[in-house]
Amino acid sequence: MITVRTVDYHTAGEPFRIADCALDGMPPVPGDTVAERCATVIGPGGSGTAPRRGALDDVRRLLVQEPRGHAGMYGGFVVPADDDGAHFGVLFWHKDGYSTACGHGTMALGVWAVDTGRVAAPDDGDAPVRIDVPSGRVTATVHRGGGRTTGVTFRNVPARVGARKVPVATSFGLAEVDIAHAGACYAAVRARDLGLDVNRAALPALVRAGQEIRAALATHPATWHPDGPLLSGVYGVILHEERPDTPFGPHQRNVTVFADGQVDRSPCGSGTSARLALLAEDGRLGPGEDLLHESVTGTVFTGRMLDGGVTEVTGTAHRTGEHAFVADPHDALGTGFLL
Repeated sequence: MITVRTVDYHTAGEPFRIADCALDGMPPVPGDTVAERCATVIGPGGSGTAPRRGALDDVRRLLVQEPRGHAGMYGGFVVPADDDGAHFGVLFWHKDGYSTACGHGTMALGVWAVDTGRVAAPDDGDAPVRIDVPSGRVTATVHRGGGRTTGVTFRNVPARVGARKVPVATSFGLAEVDIAHAGACYAAVRARDLGLDVNRAALPALVRAGQEIRAALATHPATWHPDGPLLSGVYGVILHEERPDTPFGPHQRNVTVFADGQVDRSPCGSGTSARLALLAEDGRLGPGEDLLHESVTGTVFTGRMLDGGVTEVTGTAHRTGEHAFVADPHDALGTGFLL
């Protein structure tokens, strides 16, 4: 019988399931850096959305697939940091494989590190949690007040704009798509240009549009990253719409469609970084201004642009449960299934 222990959180509604690879029974993940460990778990000839089967990837399937998970599940394997400058590292995973960045997961990991005592935190004040992820070193600053966590701010690797107004033909019409890199590559398009609103009723159409745009950009040169294939290719498509500005800056609602048509329940942390880079280049987001970024579920992040393309995204994360998942060797379903 295999047992895998996890601690689950949600960040603005998006789940994040944490499994520590240092616990007994977890398969080893060879590599000197988090990026190398990510390449190891993807396997030779595999890709971020089509990894090769292996012992640790079987654990991912066990945790994300039904009956223990669901297609919208997201999580991370905690692994050693690259060096003493970070508290730990993480390999992000989802239904189809692995991602190089995950803002909502970084926020959840920061809160988890404080909750578990892995990183000391004051009753009142901030506790920075430094985490090595496949795209680089990021920080989750956990905000504390009155002895409890009140919020968390994710500082990402620098974001940059890759291309503007790339024409993409979809079944909804011709779209002009912007491309930005923020630890992962995002394509952004105004939903209204496709005749769509960003709301729950429109989700099937929004997902279809996202899948079509991602497929159409599969070979576009602006989606490639100079550091190699691990960071290249469209990870998510952000369909956004304008809301009335707040006194502090722009306000947008978005839905991010990632992997094979999955919907981010949160405003998407690293996707918010990509939107910040695009809005700053457009002159829509000035120094000292905040983007109020709303998800299709109504949850919000606030984001801001710092010097050098660095972005910060603030939100909340809460623990939802602790689990000891077991895999019975006589269970014909094995690691599970997806519908």
